[in-house]
Amino acid sequence: MDIITLAAIAGNLNAIGYGVATIGPGIGLGILIGKTIEGTARQPELGGRLQTLMFLGLAFVEVLALLGLVAGFLFQ
Repeated sequence: MDIITLAAIAGNLNAIGYGVATIGPGIGLGILIGKTIEGTARQPELGGRLQTLMFLGLAFVEVLALLGLVAGFLFQ
């Protein structure tokens, strides 16, 4: 195999790796937001506090997705 073919294969594997890396944060975001809505429905007076904690959790979950993207570029 020549260098161009190997580079194309590596690029495709990086794209697949990032796609797989986004599955975990996607599931995490769905659970996080769903539970926040559920908690707000059960106790509306805590809605503001739950929303604040949800945004903090969103930041941590999004860091996982960004790490997957950066790792794809670093390890190619």
